[in-house]
Amino acid sequence: MGDTLRLAVGIMGNAASLLLFSAPILTFYRVIRKKSTEEFSCVPYIIALLNCLLYTWYGLPVVSYRWENFPVATINGLGILLEFSFIIIYFWFTSSRGKIMVAITVIPVILVFCITATISASALHDHHHRKIFVGSVALAASVAMYGSPLVAVKKVIKTKSVEFMPFYLSFFSFLASSIWMAYGLLSHDLFLASPNLVGSPLGIVQLVLYCMYRKTGIMEAPDKWDLEKNEEKSKKLQLVINDRS
Repeated sequence: MGDTLRLAVGIMGNAASLLLFSAPILTFYRVIRKKSTEEFSCVPYIIALLNCLLYTWYGLPVVSYRWENFPVATINGLGILLEFSFIIIYFWFTSSRGKIMVAITVIPVILVFCITATISASALHDHHHRKIFVGSVALAASVAMYGSPLVAVKKVIKTKSVEFMPFYLSFFSFLASSIWMAYGLLSHDLFLASPNLVGSPLGIVQLVLYCMYRKTGIMEAPDKWDLEKNEEKSKKLQLVINDRS
């Protein structure tokens, strides 16, 4: 019964994480359409890539005992493909300076993963110590990933606008972290539960801020449209006056 429940929670976690990983698709569709990365930063996606790499390795039988963490390996393996795709799109459309920054950030991430995988596979010879080592590194990466939206939170508070913090991204982050926290507790695995103890409250904070400031964004839009209409009317009136003159 316990294993069945844990597997069911893992499947729900996969679904929630898939929604979370897929959330930036709309953002990158806009990047492709405008052929510009605008003010977006690639750092959160690079941190997410490191997180996915480490937890995919953590879920494989090399580190975990057999396939006890199969749901962890599958969804993070898919996450690698999505995050890597986002990074490539960003790299393609960013400026020359942006390309350099992406390369400077991605290379250490790949090195950290390769070193972690090599040490755990060759220097450590049992699952217990491998899980402790890989889980510790993955825990740090996961906390960094869940902490990256704090930049958006700061901007929301400063501008009193939720433009830079979409609702669906905040909601899926809260949902995924809450489910994986439950999965980690059911598995008695602190390396799966602990980072989500950070992610879940941060998700709640984002949702609360969205509820606080979403009306501000809605109220400001009509004013902007009215100004644009008034400006157009003024231009037309000026043309009529000039013609009569």
